[in-house]
Amino acid sequence: MFAKSRALITFGFCLAFFTGAAWAQITAIEGDVKGPDGSMLKGAQILIEREDMKGTYKGAKTDKKGHYIYNGLPKGKYTVSVLVDGQVKQHIDHVQTNLGDPVPVNFDLKPNAEQAAAAAAENADRSMSKEEREALEKRNKANAEIIAKNKALNDAFNGGKEAMAAKNYDLAIEDFQKGVQLDPNQHVIWANLADTYNAQALTKTGADQQAELEKSLDAFQHAITLKPDDPAYHNNYALALARAKKFDDAQAELNKAATLDPTNAGRYYYNLGALLVNSGQTQASEQAFKKAIESNPDYADAQYQYAVALSAKLTTGADGKVTAPPGMEDALQKYLQLAPTGQYADAAKGMLQMLGAKIQTNYVNPNAKPPGKKK
Repeated sequence: MFAKSRALITFGFCLAFFTGAAWAQITAIEGDVKGPDGSMLKGAQILIEREDMKGTYKGAKTDKKGHYIYNGLPKGKYTVSVLVDGQVKQHIDHVQTNLGDPVPVNFDLKPNAEQAAAAAAENADRSMSKEEREALEKRNKANAEIIAKNKALNDAFNGGKEAMAAKNYDLAIEDFQKGVQLDPNQHVIWANLADTYNAQALTKTGADQQAELEKSLDAFQHAITLKPDDPAYHNNYALALARAKKFDDAQAELNKAATLDPTNAGRYYYNLGALLVNSGQTQASEQAFKKAIESNPDYADAQYQYAVALSAKLTTGADGKVTAPPGMEDALQKYLQLAPTGQYADAAKGMLQMLGAKIQTNYVNPNAKPPGKKK
């Protein structure tokens, strides 16, 4: 707004001065100049040269905010240059001025990456031998190929992730396969390819499902070969093995995951137990849930699922009394202690009632103050 006001004041002065030349077309140019360090540049000289006829206009300089304005220019086409210490640092050609507001012409003297690289190459080229120049060109070509490859690799990976999120498994597999072809040493891409095959297997049945599972197992093996210390890979590989009914191998992989990440061992064994239950392998799930609570006794859901797995061993005597196998009642009581209002609380109470056990429904906080006692 301030720049516009100055332009209008100058324009008014010109009208008063050139009486009888009211149709003279007077214009202005203004802008900002940033220095090489990105800050606004003070004291830079602005040179304006007319292109369509002879005319040079000097005198404008940037203020402390890096701003300049030149009023009183005839309407025409100009080359605008910025000079620092008497040297032209940058110029803009074919600037067409018009009546009304000043035409903005800004400068940024901070060199971009391409300019810096070109300048460095030019300086280096002057002092290099022919062999050194050829070696540099070879390196530059190799670097360009690496950059192009990395872009293609990132595009393939990101495309696969997006397709996977949209459950477009065919497209996700295509993108991830493209990624491992570009660079077979990318364990993350192999792992995502394995997960995608695994997800697609769940949409199929029979031989088609088994074929997808085998592809998933193969991709997981590649990922684990490249990154053997990643517990998540071993966990996901184990789940895929269990779906393929390779339970011994699945157990071995879960053990590896638990060894690599003992803090989350309970979760790994619980995942296996849940998968075994869904596959109808109740007896096998018992051991998985037992390992889960051995790793983390406070894992409430694992306690309940362990009790459910043990319920397959319930016996009924001649008198009709139901007898629980060792550990079942303790697991149910422990679940209620940990999650008295949990999603399985009613089921746990019902099972305990069936066993004739006393249900602990009220739990006292050991840190609570006795009634009536003041803090």
